[in-house]
Amino acid sequence: MISKDNAEHYVWGNDCDGWRLVDEETVSIIHERMPPGTSEQRHYHARAGQFFFVLFGTLDIEVEGTVHTLSAHQGMRVQPGAVHQVMNRSAEPVEFMVYSQPNSRGDRTLA
Repeated sequence: MISKDNAEHYVWGNDCDGWRLVDEETVSIIHERMPPGTSEQRHYHARAGQFFFVLFGTLDIEVEGTVHTLSAHQGMRVQPGAVHQVMNRSAEPVEFMVYSQPNSRGDRTLA
């Protein structure tokens, strides 16, 4: 069994958290938490497609210049090669899952 309590934890960006729930060559599943007012850098993955699914809070995802707002229990796929960036523009934390296939580790280019 795996959870935030026993998964590999890492900190990224400005006090954002990630927990690696599955970390295999063909797939990764990460539980992430972003405090209010945080964002990641715009980037793309040459091989990995990703699916973002919001557990609670509100997540903005900019994909190829268009911003999409996801609320709890909504998800969105980002195709390989698409320039994207996730942001928490709300006043509350957001937690979400990121599914990458294949694993996106080492497959990130800043845009």
